[in-house]
Amino acid sequence: MIWLARSSRAEIASCPSNMACVMAEERVERRLMAILAADVAGYSRLMGADEEGTLAALKVMRRQVTDPKIKKHRGRIVQTAGDSLLVEFASVVDAVRCAVEMQREMSGRNADVPAERRIEFRIGINLGDIIVDEKDIVGDGVNIAARLEALAESGGICVSRVVRDQVRDKLAVSFADMGEQQVKNIARPVRTYRILLDDKTSAPLLHAAAARTLVDRPSIAVLPFKNVSGDPEQEYFVDGITEDIITALSKWRWFVVIARNSTFAYKGDAVDLKQVGGDLGARYVVEGSVRRAARRVRITSQLIDTATATHLWAERYDRDLTDIFAVQDDIASRVAAAIEPALSRAESQRVFGKRPEHMGAWDYCQRGFWHVNKGTAIDGVAAYDLFKRALALDPNLADAHLGVARALIVQWGYGSFEDFAPLVQEARQSALQAQALDGENPYAQYVLAQTSLWSGDVGAAIAFSRRAIELNGNFALGRFYLGIALSLEGRHEEALDAIETGLRLSPRDPRGSTWLANKARVLYHLGRYSEAIEAALAARRIQPHAYGSLVLIASYAQLGRDEEATRTLAEILTLPGGSAKTARWYLDRYSDPVSREHMADGLRKAGVLKD
Repeated sequence: MIWLARSSRAEIASCPSNMACVMAEERVERRLMAILAADVAGYSRLMGADEEGTLAALKVMRRQVTDPKIKKHRGRIVQTAGDSLLVEFASVVDAVRCAVEMQREMSGRNADVPAERRIEFRIGINLGDIIVDEKDIVGDGVNIAARLEALAESGGICVSRVVRDQVRDKLAVSFADMGEQQVKNIARPVRTYRILLDDKTSAPLLHAAAARTLVDRPSIAVLPFKNVSGDPEQEYFVDGITEDIITALSKWRWFVVIARNSTFAYKGDAVDLKQVGGDLGARYVVEGSVRRAARRVRITSQLIDTATATHLWAERYDRDLTDIFAVQDDIASRVAAAIEPALSRAESQRVFGKRPEHMGAWDYCQRGFWHVNKGTAIDGVAAYDLFKRALALDPNLADAHLGVARALIVQWGYGSFEDFAPLVQEARQSALQAQALDGENPYAQYVLAQTSLWSGDVGAAIAFSRRAIELNGNFALGRFYLGIALSLEGRHEEALDAIETGLRLSPRDPRGSTWLANKARVLYHLGRYSEAIEAALAARRIQPHAYGSLVLIASYAQLGRDEEATRTLAEILTLPGGSAKTARWYLDRYSDPVSREHMADGLRKAGVLKD
């Protein structure tokens, strides 16, 4: 730190040269400091309602909360003007710790106070170069802190990116990205983050760099499963289950999995999940138990939101222990595959309570994926807009590029295939951009498989699907799409195995109607027409669409069930894409001519095709 002394008027007056006088006059004291700016939200309203009561309450808050916290964390109060505070800290960690402790204590004190009478501070924190003017401080570093304070909610804290970067590995606090904010009298936009106080209401603020922080993406911790068998010798089996689940979850790219060494520190302890979430920086926790008796084992598992203690997912598995390692692998893959969509749903719901001005790129992505999973053309349009907003905030977010691609495909909604070609082309470009940003993301390979297939390159679709599975063996979408592509190539036994594996991994998949319709198609080509009909009807119960109904009609026709085929044909004409023209387009997806002719034969018998 460089300190430059201020020049007195006498020194300037006696300066022997004009240039020297100018230089002396320009010498100022500069510091790199953390600046905390705070004011009372709704202060004018409070004063208008009760001047004396408001002033008295503010004095109590200052005397009992803010001033002691500032002193505790070695801050210096620079200004106090009515309802506002300007404080400087030599350490940005101290500034953030002080702000969080202030807001949490004030929140507790306000719990029983009517909303219209609460004294609630808004706080902004910046780290920057300041100029010391006697006892005052000025400069952009101070101005940005004041602008951040204006962006904060009542009882909230907003910080600049440099503050977030400095404390993210030192304090167990969570951040939500608010994107670039253009603020008054500051030339460049300020990247702003909001501290998520609600996620850590009882979490200690840790000095250790090992304290994990939630930045934008969610974090999940798998606690050691409990051995409830009463047999200490089963500990190895129970620990193996836990470790396999951690490994399987680590294959997913869009959330953070806390390392084994951190979570196993809680082995054998009765834990407070909210405390664990705070200590490890985990928004979600997986816990479970294993009970083994003779050659049978029962394993339970549940996913919990640490902030609300809400159970988001739970399942029980009963198995025969014919092969211990096979059981471990099977359970771990099922748990990991089931947790991923449950986590996605929870994240989507979490961001729906946020106001648009407080949403970051990740939040927009989660809203977008919620719409994608609904699977309608209207939702595809809504999702596309949300992903574009995410990219405006973060052009290098691979998940947003993937979201654009998936939203474009959903927009089609099984409608006109003429309208689909430009959507496929744009989706492919977005998927390639996502792959360039994150080549290890299985979702990128999945979207490239989709766009390859719809562009007529079945071989490339198979290759991309296999790559997705190679990156994550529990990736159900990769299994599903591999099955679709293999069937179009005429490899129906392999296709059935891939699709059934996908259904086992994701039995409640939001795209279930598509996967069951394709299972029906595979069964049709294997000559198992009755089973094909069952699968096609199951698909239709989830979501009727032309493709599944075409397979159903062809299966009815092959069994000579002409009346049912005719009735289904009448129904299909009311669905998007329900025409002979669309049927021919589906036939053109086949790279295997024998399979193509087999499907065409069933459609001709049913009267869908006339030649």
